[in-house]
Amino acid sequence: MIVGLLLAVGGFGAGVFGSLLGLGGGILIVPLLTVGFGVPFREAVGVSLVCVIVTSSAAAGVYLERHTANLRLGMLLEVFTATGALLGGLVAFLLPERVLAGLFAALLAFTAYSMLRRSRAHVARPAPPAAADGPGPAGDTGRDPGPSTRSLADEVAGPGYRPRRLGAGAGGSLGAGVMSALLGVGGGIVKVPLMNLVMGVPLKAATATSNLMIGVTAAASAVVYLLRGGIDPYLAGPTAVGVFAGALVGSRLAARIDVRVLRLLFVGVLALTAAQMAMRALG
Repeated sequence: MIVGLLLAVGGFGAGVFGSLLGLGGGILIVPLLTVGFGVPFREAVGVSLVCVIVTSSAAAGVYLERHTANLRLGMLLEVFTATGALLGGLVAFLLPERVLAGLFAALLAFTAYSMLRRSRAHVARPAPPAAADGPGPAGDTGRDPGPSTRSLADEVAGPGYRPRRLGAGAGGSLGAGVMSALLGVGGGIVKVPLMNLVMGVPLKAATATSNLMIGVTAAASAVVYLLRGGIDPYLAGPTAVGVFAGALVGSRLAARIDVRVLRLLFVGVLALTAAQMAMRALG
């Protein structure tokens, strides 16, 4: 009973952070279970994937209602992410747990560094032209070029921005799907920096769009874990309940938090979790 309550409380905190940052809560659920409750890494990943699905379900509706998430961009990238998630789910049971924990720590550390560098380099300046990634009459003017000349980037553009480097985004999304299955993070840990740093999507739009995508990504790999008996319902139940409540709260707080605070919060959570998982990998 006490363990279940602690799992629910921990899940609540993970759900708040997960929905705020577009990570799905998995980034905290895995360390919570492995470091705090001594759960084997692979079982923690299975539970985390369930919680990521719950977080996405709770937060996605709020972000869509507020028109913060970019549904078209999210569904385009999700084709590649779901493919990677299926591949990663097949590979996950072949790798030692220490290798997985080490990969987790390295990924978190690199992402924290990238986001912190971006935060320090950020200065107030006008947004770049919509077609910074290439020439063309549509991008030069920033106006609707009409159906005959509209590019894929125009089709997935959001209010005030036009995603760049769609090819890099597709490749990164494929990798995010693999990481989701291996590490139970829903891919948000890769998708948010990918959309923000590489594709030029504003951070709040990136986190909201990631929340749409992570549920589908996690579901693709969770099927593999379920078939292999890698999901413990006694751990997943109370944790998922807490995550659901936390995700509802976090998604409603997101619009009130300054983007700079959100970025620094993101970096802090990543750095702390990276240190915990590095210790786990080193035994």
